[in-house]
Amino acid sequence: MESNNTMATSGAGGEGVFVSRYVHSLDAKRRLTIPSDWRELAGVPKRLFVLPGVNDQCLCVYPAREMTRRMERLRNLSIADERGRQLARTLASRSDLVPWDSQGRIRVKDELLDFASIANQAMLVGTFDGFEIWNPDLWQKVENAVDQDGLGAAARYVGF
Repeated sequence: MESNNTMATSGAGGEGVFVSRYVHSLDAKRRLTIPSDWRELAGVPKRLFVLPGVNDQCLCVYPAREMTRRMERLRNLSIADERGRQLARTLASRSDLVPWDSQGRIRVKDELLDFASIANQAMLVGTFDGFEIWNPDLWQKVENAVDQDGLGAAARYVGF
């Protein structure tokens, strides 16, 4: 089952951005279908990096180009940067690199699905540079907790 509110679009620089949200069911083998427009945005190689959320009980998913950009920051850390090395070690050991099959399905490892409490259905939420995978009930709580004043303050904080 697939539902969305809007379509993914290309950015001004030609790079795609992940927008909208979709609800998908996991199949009997616990595979999750990635929307076709998002697969096109992810490009080549046909693999996605899946990381546990750092601040939220969700999964963060990035295409190779975005993950390469993010990993460059980690590569530049000093070997003596204890907090940075701990982050890199923890994320790398808990993350997964998953290909999608000819029908656009990925198989995220059980450990990550369990972390995000995803069993039968998943909410895929665009984050411009990637997307998140949520348990639909947890996503609804996050969505209901959005404070418009706080959202405005956050937009000002990042200069948006």
